[in-house]
Amino acid sequence: MDFSESSLVELKQQIVSDIRKTIVAFANTAGGTIYIGIDDDGIVVGIAKPDEEMLQVSNMIRDAIRPDITMFVSCKKENIKGKNVIKVSVQRGTECPYYLTKKGLKPSGVYVRQGTSSVPASEFAIRMMIKESDGDKFEAVRSLDQNLTFTEAAQEFLKRRVSFGINQYTALKIVNSDGLYTNLGLLLSDQCVHSIKMAVFDGISKSTFIDRREFNGSLLRQMNETYDYISQHNKIKAEFSGLVRIDQRDYPEEALREVLLNSIVHRDHSYSASILVSLFNDRMEFVSVGGLLKGISLKDIMLGISFSRNENLASVFYRLKLIEAYGTGMSKIFNSYDNCAVKPNVEVSDNAFKFTLPNRNFVGKKNLLTDQEKIIIEQLSKKTKMTRMEVQSVLGISQTMSGLLLKKLINSGHVNVEGKGKSTKYFLKKQI
Repeated sequence: MDFSESSLVELKQQIVSDIRKTIVAFANTAGGTIYIGIDDDGIVVGIAKPDEEMLQVSNMIRDAIRPDITMFVSCKKENIKGKNVIKVSVQRGTECPYYLTKKGLKPSGVYVRQGTSSVPASEFAIRMMIKESDGDKFEAVRSLDQNLTFTEAAQEFLKRRVSFGINQYTALKIVNSDGLYTNLGLLLSDQCVHSIKMAVFDGISKSTFIDRREFNGSLLRQMNETYDYISQHNKIKAEFSGLVRIDQRDYPEEALREVLLNSIVHRDHSYSASILVSLFNDRMEFVSVGGLLKGISLKDIMLGISFSRNENLASVFYRLKLIEAYGTGMSKIFNSYDNCAVKPNVEVSDNAFKFTLPNRNFVGKKNLLTDQEKIIIEQLSKKTKMTRMEVQSVLGISQTMSGLLLKKLINSGHVNVEGKGKSTKYFLKKQI
């Protein structure tokens, strides 16, 4: 019998550490056989102590390769040309990718067979193997990063008096049955690769930028920091009904909470794009990646039908009492705007979900124009542009009063301005 190396055969004169890579490569590709005691030229040199060396190979397979591959590997002694040889037979495993324990799920730890060589797999190949083995459910798939920590998540669980530790990891689906971290674990970990980006603009368009923030780390940390930052910009407007002062925030806190949580829980985390939060004078927009699930329509969502792209993540948020089990979030959002003329708006594309919350106080300003302001609006709709002196003449008021009225209309978003000094002119914004 002649021996030569191929995509399915590897020859080793003796046991070396590289055998582990070859076993991993065979298990990740199409299987194969390793002969120990035959050199690269196909010459049978034999093994002096085959029983001891078979035990060494078995220990190597058990300790150095993950997931457990022992059921796909057999190791036996054969006598070839009067000499003892170890034959290691490897089948393709059912939980690819297999990897070297010390290296992890990355190219330096995952190998595949190419011709007569065992070579590192690309990250794309690793992801495809994971998807093939674990299915399409992103949160249940093994994380490429297995060096995860949960400092921020532990603090959030402690704050909410919910047990969190190694004993709970399996129940929460943070680790799978093999003890490997899942993508849900990655999302909750300090190493989470996703983020929430927020921008604040002056006006009702993106022309004038004020501030920008990006929130990273565990999704639980991102949730808290984003909500705190939004709350800083959620101004209070005070009005009086008789002697009673009535305070109203620009945005109902319950609506902000529900929209933010929905954006996080229902986002398609298999994409790397960030959740985007944009704050304008008249509205706040939340855009997250991931359209509706197949078979679910926007009308279904508006009726309160509950769906979850990330069931395990939703379960964690439910345990933390951040969300409720059934689809009550949408009704809470719209109910918080019961007394407002303008309602929240939902837009869906094939790959994104956009939720717009109107600024209640901005809407109030538009609906509560004084008689003098209404006259200015009416005149501008006829003349297109006016100077301050023209406004002063039409209303028969002082220079100071006309300036104050125009400034108020500019701040409320009704009127725009061009020029400086005596050449300054005022005109209606297009959306009015």
